Amino acid sequence: MLHRKRLDFDIKKPFDFFHKNREGAIPSLFLLLQIRGEIMAKPVVAIVGRPNVGKSTLFNKLVGDRIAIVNDTPGVTRDRIFGECEWRNRKISLVDTGGIEPYSEDIILKQMRVQAQLAIDAADVIVLVTDIKSGVVATDHEVASMLQKSGRPVVLCVNKCDKVGEPDPDFYEFYNLGLGDPIQVSSVHGHGTGDLLDAVFEYLPEQPENEEESDIISVAIIGRPNAGKSSLVNKITGEERCIVSNIAGTTRDSIDTEIKNKFGRFKLTDTAGIRRNSRIEDEIEKYSIIRAKMAIERSDVCLIMIDATVGFTEQDSKIAGLAHESGKASIIVVNKWDAVEKNTKTMDEYRKKLENDFSFMSYAPMVFISAKTGQRLDRLFELIITVVNSAAMRITTGMLNDLLAEATSRVQPPTDKGRRLKILYMTQASVKPPTFVFFVNSAELFHFSYQRYLENRIRETFGMQGTPIRFIIRERGEKK
Repeated sequence: MLHRKRLDFDIKKPFDFFHKNREGAIPSLFLLLQIRGEIMAKPVVAIVGRPNVGKSTLFNKLVGDRIAIVNDTPGVTRDRIFGECEWRNRKISLVDTGGIEPYSEDIILKQMRVQAQLAIDAADVIVLVTDIKSGVVATDHEVASMLQKSGRPVVLCVNKCDKVGEPDPDFYEFYNLGLGDPIQVSSVHGHGTGDLLDAVFEYLPEQPENEEESDIISVAIIGRPNAGKSSLVNKITGEERCIVSNIAGTTRDSIDTEIKNKFGRFKLTDTAGIRRNSRIEDEIEKYSIIRAKMAIERSDVCLIMIDATVGFTEQDSKIAGLAHESGKASIIVVNKWDAVEKNTKTMDEYRKKLENDFSFMSYAPMVFISAKTGQRLDRLFELIITVVNSAAMRITTGMLNDLLAEATSRVQPPTDKGRRLKILYMTQASVKPPTFVFFVNSAELFHFSYQRYLENRIRETFGMQGTPIRFIIRERGEKK
């Protein structure tokens, strides 16, 4: 349900920006309200400004983590990046945006303007970041004018004021933007961030009554460049949440998007495409891949995106290996299935080939989708729920040892030089991934093949689909 207190858009004001920029899909007023009401339950503060004024550095400082990529190169941030900070016992959703270049005709910069405008239209308060070192430039005036037309409260931040004490004489020039009293901030050192948040706090809407927060499932979407990861997020959310382009490397940061549907609440993380190390040329792409790996670590489930028109590659195997080694529940998502010429046997043949290619993670289910048309997206969410539940499953020690007795009687444990493996008992140590401890007379005798046999029996009995399983082997009398 949408909160009435949150539905404070002025529907009489046209979205002038969107009428002038029809390069991408134009979100309806309902979608913008949905961003405010359902996806963003907390008050939203958008950080905007021209390129290279320190927006991402300020965002990271306020969030208290290095979420957004920071580099001296203009245009590093492209999509909207979400984070959270707490000030005066109030949690605030922060949105970092790409630098606004009002008149650029570059394809990526045009879409960055659309992303920034979406953040502006969905925000309760806007922080305009400027740069004391370069002073007020023409682009600052143009962005300030755009923000004034939005009808949102604007807090003017003058960044890179690294010296403590009296303001730089150039500081007073920023009054010419007509946005009230500017606030001195050093996003690198943190000076002035408290004053900035105090100013923001004055404009926040009344705090709604606390609601029960259901568990949110974190889903990391990983894969090679141009596999359709951003397109999938956009299709699921129903808006141009992430910039989509045929240019490899368009997505740089790991973009979090919270959604709610009939299956539950999910945090979707669109990650940068991971290429072979030999093809990584610039420093920013290296940061992007680090962010993608971090997204895997903090996820509950990984969607390993395969381009059906290209097929399986060695790099797909390495990307899947990142999720497997991290112990994450995983689903192999074959995208662009609508673009494949097929007959009644095509899917079965494709599936068998992928089962062979991904033999090291045979537990991962497959789904054939189209991010463009939305084909089988419901099935995808059903699988997400299934594999997350599998990864969190706990089995009692009694049930495990009943299974163990049945399995060892069916297939005798291996022997070596007249000595037979004895499995005294087993127990579950942890979840995500499910981890089992076996107490044996000799770890050396517990061969890999027999471990695989027991793993298969556990999966068959308890239906642990989509999650890796870990075994810890301890010899009798061994200390923990």
